[in-house]
Amino acid sequence: MYAHMKRAYLFPGQGAQFQGMGKDLYEASPKARQLFMEADSVLGYSITDIMFNRSEEELKQTKATQPAVFVHSLANALCNGYGKADMVAGHSLGEFSALCYCGVLDFEDALRLVYARAMAMQKCCENEPGTMAAVLALDEENIKTICAEASEATGKSVIMANLNAPQQIVISGDTEAVALACEKCREAGAKRAVTLPVGGAFHSPLMEDARSSLASAIEKTEFKTPFCPIYQNVDGLPHTDPEEIKANLLKQLTSPVQWIKTIQGMYADGAAEFIEFGPGNVLQGLVKRIVPSGENIIIRSANIV
Repeated sequence: MYAHMKRAYLFPGQGAQFQGMGKDLYEASPKARQLFMEADSVLGYSITDIMFNRSEEELKQTKATQPAVFVHSLANALCNGYGKADMVAGHSLGEFSALCYCGVLDFEDALRLVYARAMAMQKCCENEPGTMAAVLALDEENIKTICAEASEATGKSVIMANLNAPQQIVISGDTEAVALACEKCREAGAKRAVTLPVGGAFHSPLMEDARSSLASAIEKTEFKTPFCPIYQNVDGLPHTDPEEIKANLLKQLTSPVQWIKTIQGMYADGAAEFIEFGPGNVLQGLVKRIVPSGENIIIRSANIV
C-alpha cells in the first residue's frame, strides 16, 4: 500500500436526524453548548428545543431538519479528539458542515445559508411537486438509459440524483416519471426500486427555483480559502479556490451528488482513515462499499449522541 496515511472527515445530509440528537453532547461539552446556543440566537427560534425535546414529526420539518443536522455535525467535529482533517466532504446538506469545518464559511454565515437553502427547497417542493426513489442492484448505465426513456415517455424529468455507492443509486424528478423509471428498473432486474419518503425532487432540475433563491444569499456571503481540500458533490474533486467552491455549492442543488467519485478520489489521494461526524452512520456503510475490499483503511463514526 502506498502513502495512505491521511484523515478524511465526512458529514451526513438530511435524513440522518433523530429525536433527542445532540442532548448528551450539549450537556457534556461547554464548547458544543456555546455552539448550540449561538444557533438558537442566529435562527431566532430554539433549534435545540426541537432537537432535544420535540416530536420526530417536528424535527422532520425542513426548517428544523437541515439546521439541526448541520449544527449537530459541526459540534461533533469540533469537540472530537481526532485532530485536524487532511481533507473533507459532505453529502448534500453535509457539504455546508464540511465548508464550515475547514474554514470556508464562519458558523453564523453557514447556518444562515443552510436555513435559506432549507426554505428555498421547501418552497420549491410546494411549487414543483416531485419525489425520489432508491434503486438497488442495477448498474449506472442501465439506470441512466431508463431515466432518459422515462423522461421521454412522460414528457417530464427524472435523473440520477445520488450516486451513493456501486449498485445503490437514487433517482429524482417528477412523480410520474419517477414511477415509470422504477417500473422499468424492476423489469431490468433491479433488486429494489422504491420511492423514498421525501418532500421533493432534490438534486434535479425541479430545484431550479431554489438554486436561483440561494444564489443571492451565496453571493452576499464571504467564502474564504479552506485549510484543507473539500471534495465537492458536483464533481467529486478536491477544491480550494473560494470562487470555484461557491459555484459548485450552487450547482449542487440541481446536480447529482457524486459520492462514489468523492470517496474514490479521497482514497486515491491518500485517505487511510474516514471519520463520519453527525447523527447516524450511513456514510460509513457507503465508504465500505466504495473502497476496494481488503484495503488497510480505518472507517469509524465519531458520532457523539
